[in-house]
Amino acid sequence: METPFAFITRRGLLKFGLAASTITMLRPSHASASAFPTVTAYRNPGCGCCEKWVEQMKLAGFNITMEDDENLASRKTTLGVPEQISGCHTALIGNYVIEGHVPPDDIILFLTENSSALGLAVAGMPVGSPGMESGDTKAPYDVFAFAKDGTWKVYTSH
Repeated sequence: METPFAFITRRGLLKFGLAASTITMLRPSHASASAFPTVTAYRNPGCGCCEKWVEQMKLAGFNITMEDDENLASRKTTLGVPEQISGCHTALIGNYVIEGHVPPDDIILFLTENSSALGLAVAGMPVGSPGMESGDTKAPYDVFAFAKDGTWKVYTSH
């Protein structure tokens, strides 16, 4: 008889455990200074969901500021964000670009990997993503890793 968790492999469980412990070790306590690079985020003027995402980033331990940008589309193009996976706001963390409502835990994991990717993106504004909460309603969405050449692949799914 197959158990409900038969799809879980030892390798998958090990990978999940390593990721969870890495996130736990790197996430600073609320009393300590942030161990993460400073984040500068840009939004269309007055966007409220962006502020909600910033709050979640702060709770995760990031030192983050948000600036209004009248020409955000141009900034995205200049930074190399593929239009097809463009999101709500754009953030810079060191040499990486974070596009849209990417969960803080995915960003933390990405930063630990020293990836050669240009950044992470959540396309559009999916309900239930960080900053886009709506009660218990959650739409499935992907976080994409994108490269300087404009290609992208699924990094995580939620």
